[in-house]
Amino acid sequence: MAKHRVTLIPGDGIGPEVIGAARRILDAAGVPIEWEVCEAGASVFRKGIESGVPPETIDSIRRTRVVLKGPLETPVGYGEKSANVTLRKLFETYANIRPVREYPNVKTPYSGRGIDLVVVRENVEDLYAGIEHMQTPGVAQALKLISRKGCEKVVRLAFELARAEGRRRVHCATKSNILKLTEGMMKRVFEEVAQEYPDIEAQHIIVDNCAHQLVKRPEQFEVIVTTNMNGDILSDLTSALIGGLGFAPSANIGSEVAIFEAVHGSAPKYAGKNVANPTAVIGSAILMLRYLGEFEAAELIENALLVTLEEGKILTGDVVGYDRGASTTEYAEAIIANLGRKPQTVQVRQYKPLQIPRLDKAIAWVRPHSRRLVGVDIFIEADRTPQELGPVLERLSEGTPFWLKMISNRGTKVYPPTGAMPDYVDHYRCRFLVREGVGELQDVEVLELLRRVGEHYRWVHVEKLMELDGVPGFTKAQGED
Repeated sequence: MAKHRVTLIPGDGIGPEVIGAARRILDAAGVPIEWEVCEAGASVFRKGIESGVPPETIDSIRRTRVVLKGPLETPVGYGEKSANVTLRKLFETYANIRPVREYPNVKTPYSGRGIDLVVVRENVEDLYAGIEHMQTPGVAQALKLISRKGCEKVVRLAFELARAEGRRRVHCATKSNILKLTEGMMKRVFEEVAQEYPDIEAQHIIVDNCAHQLVKRPEQFEVIVTTNMNGDILSDLTSALIGGLGFAPSANIGSEVAIFEAVHGSAPKYAGKNVANPTAVIGSAILMLRYLGEFEAAELIENALLVTLEEGKILTGDVVGYDRGASTTEYAEAIIANLGRKPQTVQVRQYKPLQIPRLDKAIAWVRPHSRRLVGVDIFIEADRTPQELGPVLERLSEGTPFWLKMISNRGTKVYPPTGAMPDYVDHYRCRFLVREGVGELQDVEVLELLRRVGEHYRWVHVEKLMELDGVPGFTKAQGED
């Protein structure tokens, strides 16, 4: 039988213990895997590799295209980005699949409610692009990047997942009532793609209401697709509904590579004590087996896991207390002993192969029919009131194609006065629009306005205001007409 080649990253903290448990179970189930054991995380940071991922690990993943990994620590005080995020981005694993279901003998306030849902989180864009700047010494900026292509990939995967798992409903959770261009793009793409899946019920939900409904009536959800930050928060919430992060597996799925890992962290407090709950990593290994087409082995292991929990004789400390809980090793051995058995009170869902969406790999260049520069936002640092700034900026724009429409502070219009009473910081957005009757603008005219403003105030950022296909490609400040 041909073996699957899989990169195995034991990870940090409790990682080697829970990964070891999962590996023993896979081996006992007779799954044909050839492991390539590699490093990433804290030990790599200490070697001076700032990404936390050495070249030999990258080379292994390029060969195998499949990874089972333990949690990775991002040390404080050295190293750069999270090694977890680095791996996801390096291999464009654009969708993070996080299933949760009710487990027998894992008592929660929701026991008996039949929770069985999946959060599908966009995995590489949004605020996790990690683009931040200190615009003034007292004001920081983070850029929230959402692309149409990124939304389409993860939305399609969510619908394909619903089909593969026999689910009938997909919710899209966004904050598009406030962030109309970024979060709004996810909503618009979801509604477009949903038309191609008439067999699946599609519903949009505002993300804060989604969190509310997950606590109030979680059994109404089957699949939730959402943006990166929203997905990170909601998936931790859903894991708490069924017993905590020790029961939360995940799959990072891309067009070329898939990385399987527990949602939880390295838990250094419990490292080396042989008390960690390996269920999340075992669940991640089950997801990996289905990805590899090993459906019988996945069902065999999941049934054994459910039997072990159903009997309730061998439960880990996070379930029954660490003073009387089973060790990681004992728990894994119990699951191995139960291979071939089926639970009496719960059943394993029937799965079909997941069809990974195949989108064009060319650069996603969206070409509008028309594009027109209608203004510019200039962000400045100034220790002046809006009433002092406004008249000066109006004089500076005289003789240019621009006029000062408004000034905002922390997103609220403060000039011309509106009656608002905000606390001011030294960071202002100054919105200049093109005067009526002015023809096509050139960059040199924007630069001239910047030069004039820069002679009086330190400008820190500039954004062109574009009208795309006749629709403004920018939003208004609070209070702006």
